[in-house]
Amino acid sequence: MGTLFNSEEDRVSGIGGWLILVAIGIVFSPIRIAGQIIPVYTEVFKSGVWSALTTPGSPNYHPLWAPLLLGEIGTNLLLIALWIFIAVLFFNKKKSFPKWYIGAMAFSLGFVVINAFSIKIVMPDAPVFDVETATEIGRTVIATAIWIPYMLVSERVANTFVE
Repeated sequence: MGTLFNSEEDRVSGIGGWLILVAIGIVFSPIRIAGQIIPVYTEVFKSGVWSALTTPGSPNYHPLWAPLLLGEIGTNLLLIALWIFIAVLFFNKKKSFPKWYIGAMAFSLGFVVINAFSIKIVMPDAPVFDVETATEIGRTVIATAIWIPYMLVSERVANTFVE
């Protein structure tokens, strides 16, 4: 019996197939994150919310608000930079791309969940999983459940990221 491929050209490789969806996700991830955080945090700092939450003696003060908000901002900025770095790896077909992608997906899921529980510490009466948080967790869980296994078993991924 012959080999699986008749020639080198028959190998499934290149940015095609399901990798097109991965490419779209990678390109839009930093844009989506920036689009979510810029309006929220611009409003937090412009409207006086920051002062209300972080000034001792104010009714909504909690000593963890400042570290929580700064941690969210910093982590989201890190995620923007990470997705840009991953895009560079992807379009240069670097061998390390799948590992970075898997790591970023897992980190994103962990961040969303940890952030939800962190807010619960500061706001004990607030629901941990409001509609927005539950939607984000659900979206991230579904994406993670689809794309991590794809990165691990896809012939196209194995044949494309070889540089």
